[in-house]
Amino acid sequence: MDRVQTIASGYAITPRCLSHGECDEIADALSAAAISRSRAGIRHLMSNPTVAALAIDDRLIELAKEWLGHVAVPFRATLFEKSYNTNWLIPWHQDTALPLTKRLDATGWGPWSEKAGATYAHAPACALSRVIALRVHIDGSNADNGPLRVIPGSHVNGVLTDASVMEYVSDRVLVTARRCGRDAAASDTFVIQSTERGTSPGVAH
Repeated sequence: MDRVQTIASGYAITPRCLSHGECDEIADALSAAAISRSRAGIRHLMSNPTVAALAIDDRLIELAKEWLGHVAVPFRATLFEKSYNTNWLIPWHQDTALPLTKRLDATGWGPWSEKAGATYAHAPACALSRVIALRVHIDGSNADNGPLRVIPGSHVNGVLTDASVMEYVSDRVLVTARRCGRDAAASDTFVIQSTERGTSPGVAH
């Protein structure tokens, strides 16, 4: 498959990873499911059969293995849903919080929080280096519907404080990760990213 950007950049987009039919089936299944939604979407979707089947799809597993260099096991799934009526943004940050079955007293873990009934902790670099984030885009992403923005190469700095993230962003060139529906995007957990508000009337998943 063709690749936009590379692992060395900290993120990459694999075009046409899924078919139009598969994306339609996933969207229909999630729309019909009786799942409580937040303003931004739905957390903890690995219990949903449609999502679970997608998470273990060979195409995504192989993509994750390419990044990690070893066997990949999906452990979390989140639906992001953005529309003109349910609009939101996320400032520049690194995805350093991981879900855990319980709290533990271990160096480097914390602060702790709870999201949708699950326990989360900001993780140390040794744990985050074994995680890769995959995003499957059911709908296209453009400048009008709140696309993901990344700072290429920012993952090489490891875990940064919030202040260091903002300082780093201040003099770097950002890239807007525009994607078509069916694309899969992979990103290193250390890469600095943000999401803008959408301005178009459509819905983006």
